[in-house]
Amino acid sequence: MEKTVKPYIAYLKREEKSAATQRQYERDILHFLQYIGKGELTREAVIAYKESLQEKYLATTVNAKLAALNGFLTFLGREDLRVKRLRVQKRPFIPRERELTKGEYLRLLEAAKQRKNEKLRLLLETICGTGIRVSELKYITAEAVYRGEAAIRLKGKIRVILIPGKLRKALKQYIRKCGILSGPVFVTRSGNPLDRSNIWKMMKSLCQDAGVARQKVFPHNLRHLFARCFYKIDKNIARLADILGHSSIDTTRIYTMSSDYEPREQMDTLGLVM
Repeated sequence: MEKTVKPYIAYLKREEKSAATQRQYERDILHFLQYIGKGELTREAVIAYKESLQEKYLATTVNAKLAALNGFLTFLGREDLRVKRLRVQKRPFIPRERELTKGEYLRLLEAAKQRKNEKLRLLLETICGTGIRVSELKYITAEAVYRGEAAIRLKGKIRVILIPGKLRKALKQYIRKCGILSGPVFVTRSGNPLDRSNIWKMMKSLCQDAGVARQKVFPHNLRHLFARCFYKIDKNIARLADILGHSSIDTTRIYTMSSDYEPREQMDTLGLVM
């Protein structure tokens, strides 16, 4: 069965799934195949695997692994072996240990500034100031900066991202200083666009200086911070969904959640406990 994994990953690539999704699905499928070993592929085996996952992982992780497995089984023409994902009631808040606050974000910017790392500071401001995905950073080109907007192509769709005035001004100065005439603004020394792992490491390097917990600092958390700040001012979830490129407003609602501090404070103001 392991011979069928590579063709499935190739299929995911043709379906324009992200490289990160392809890697995660491959890991999850190989994990399942390792679990059943030389045993027979049966529904009972799949159910037993699901139960073993529940003993080790959170429900959200279990569901992610089952999504990968179910997709693989469909690819094999074995829809009869697919199992239901766990039903999880949505939390009305995000865990505080995972929420990056605006104050912490500003400390990260200050740490980059103190290091005189203008590239990293602008990179953080670009992701957080526009709400783009880290994979979309390559569309922030010199041409886009001068236009004041970037056309992002993802999963067969094109959406236009506005580059706000202050950010545009800072990026123009950076482009002129670095002599960037065209193409992506944020590149490696060899001129290739920065990839996810580069950006991840650069961000993590600021944590100690900024006094921010490492588990809070990753590119996608900047996108969440943008969503919360935008929604706090605009309160138009449909417009926010368009900006973020979400096809479902339900996804956007997740991005606007605050930590449990806010609902806890609101509950305290009800005056229902003496």
